[in-house]
Parts: sequence; structure tokens; C-alpha cells
Amino acid sequence: MRRSSFIAAALAAVLAAGGAAAQDYPNRPIRLVVAFAAGGTTDFVARQLADKAKASLGQNIVVENKPGANGAIGAEYVAKSEPDGYTLFFSTAGALAINPSMRADLPYDSLKDFTPVSPIARNTVLFAINPTLGINSASELVARAKEKPGTITVAITGVGAISHLSVEMLQTAAKIKLQPVPYRGAGQAVADFIGGQLNAMSAEVPVLIGQIKAGKAKILAVSAQQRSDVLPDVPTFAELGYADVVADNWSAVLGPAKLPPAVVARLNTAFNAVVKDPEVHRKFADNGVSTVGGTPADLTDLIARETARWRKVVKDTGVKAEH
Repeated sequence: MRRSSFIAAALAAVLAAGGAAAQDYPNRPIRLVVAFAAGGTTDFVARQLADKAKASLGQNIVVENKPGANGAIGAEYVAKSEPDGYTLFFSTAGALAINPSMRADLPYDSLKDFTPVSPIARNTVLFAINPTLGINSASELVARAKEKPGTITVAITGVGAISHLSVEMLQTAAKIKLQPVPYRGAGQAVADFIGGQLNAMSAEVPVLIGQIKAGKAKILAVSAQQRSDVLPDVPTFAELGYADVVADNWSAVLGPAKLPPAVVARLNTAFNAVVKDPEVHRKFADNGVSTVGGTPADLTDLIARETARWRKVVKDTGVKAEH
């Protein structure tokens, strides 16, 4: 009896300590691990979120970039961190849905090794051409590609990247052959595209928004389920008859598995307040990003649904992961 009473008392003390820690959260700076390089769209959104959420949380949120392997390096790091709320993961569909669809050797499971906190934002993938190509619509692009298969070069930001998968889906849906040219990141790809070395580019809206506004790139369509609220006049490929060409990217915040519910609730409230802020909405829109927000359950459903969808895309297109 004494032993069982002692164990029960000890367990109660541990639970009470955990509850007190959650109530006191956060009492020191939080690390927000970004699975991609500094200076990109994902990094921009993460830094805006971190800057705005610190007032509500009462602590600084320090962004730490851990790029590589389409987000897998940062994902593994967070998955193996303590579930205390002081190491969080900011990532996109790349690490959470596309990687699991392409690789069987991932050191993490997107659903089992993380605690969903909140969806944050959405980016649309666009297909743009160099104005000198003399093509004015997606239908003209398809006609040219059928007339001269494999001659239209398209910059993509990496093998297996969402920009690459978007091109593969278009080729499958329209029964055409383009010539994807992979780059390691967007910087040099944009320079070569604008410089005329490449005919076209598939990229998320923020990557080319500056060149679009300057008239240096012409958008033919976006690979999305619905028109972008940032580019409302640009049609979707679905509208043009290619319903399966959907490559919306999205970003979200997660923690390691077994993050305390009270911590999740605190973070979710803070992050949703940020994405609903009119100033944040404007800043995101100026950079081609749409705010989303939502519940942990919304994020769980999004990851599961998108992983299943990308698995089908990878199977249908035959795209292989780059090692």
C-alpha cells in the first residue's frame, strides 16, 4: 500500500509540474526552425510571424534556418527535440507532404513525429514566360509545345520541388513535352529566366512577383484550385481544362510529438491573431502570399490529405527524388 501510494503521489507531482510549466509558458525565448534558406518566401513568412507573435507571447521568437533535402534536415531536427514548446518547426508542403510521397527513407513521419499547431499561409505556383517568346496564353503554349516537343525550356527551383511537380502535372494533363531545367534555389533561376537564357519559369508567386510587376515576366496561368487573391485576374489551369494541375504550396507551424495541449492552444491563439492582423495580411499580399490560419485539426487534415494527393501525382508523373 505504501509503495503504491508513493508511486501515485509521485505521478501526481509530475503531472502537476507539467501543468504548472504549461501555465507558465513561455518563460524564455522560442526557437522557430525554418527548413529552408534565409531570404526565401518561407523564411520571409516565418520572420513576419515570429516578429508579430512575440508581443502576444511575451517572449522573443528566434528564427533558425536549417535548410537542405527539401526540408528534411530541419524536420528531423525538430522531430528529435524536446516537446517543451521552445523548439518549433516552420515548414511547407515540401517537407510535410511531398517528401513523404517521394522518399521511403525519411528520418521522420509527418503525422506521427510532430504536433500540429496551426496552418499559416498559402502560396500559388504560377507558370510565366519571357515576353520575347511571343506566346500570349496557356493554349498557345500547349499548341507550341505540341508543334515543337521539348524545345520550350522551363526553369524550376529543384528536382522534386513543387515548381517541378507543377510542370510535370501540366505535361501529363496537356499531353505535351517541355524541357524542365533544374536549379538549386530561385535566385539564379530567376536571373537566367529574365536574362533570356530560358523561355519560361514555374515558381511560387513570391519568387517572381517583382519581375511580374516590372513587366519582365508574363503569367499564363496558376496551378491552383482557385484563383489567387494576390493575382485575381490570372486564370487557373483548371479553368483552362486541366483540372489536375493543382500545386498550391502552404506553410504551417508544428512542434515535436507530445507537445502539451495547453502549449499548443497558447501558440495557436497567438499565431492566428497574427495572420488575422490587417497589416500582416497586406505585407503578405504585397509579397504574393495569402494568409490562412486555422486549428491543429485543420493542419492534421491538410497534411494527410495533401500527402495522399502528392503520392498520386508522383506515381502518375514518375518523378524521382534527387539524392
